[in-house]
Amino acid sequence: MLYRFKSQVAAEVVMAQVSAEELLKIIGKPAGAQGIVTAAQAPAAIAAIRAAIEQREAAEKEGGGQFNAGISLRQRAAPFIALLEKTSAAGKDVVWGV
Repeated sequence: MLYRFKSQVAAEVVMAQVSAEELLKIIGKPAGAQGIVTAAQAPAAIAAIRAAIEQREAAEKEGGGQFNAGISLRQRAAPFIALLEKTSAAGKDVVWGV
């Protein structure tokens, strides 16, 4: 399954289910066919994702880079963070499944 995150002010972000659901879990949103991140919720969501990225990278550094296989959380989250930033700056919401 693919998640298509949409807003009224930016191009949609398409993610594989595993990556999208990981980000949704980080920001405290239930995985599912439909959902919303409101403009008011976006700053906390962005902060939560950035904190998770920092924690993941610190753990990888402490482990000698053993966990660094494939595309990093930072790389996978970048388009979603950009979408949240642009959309919330315009006072709009990000939705999926609608």
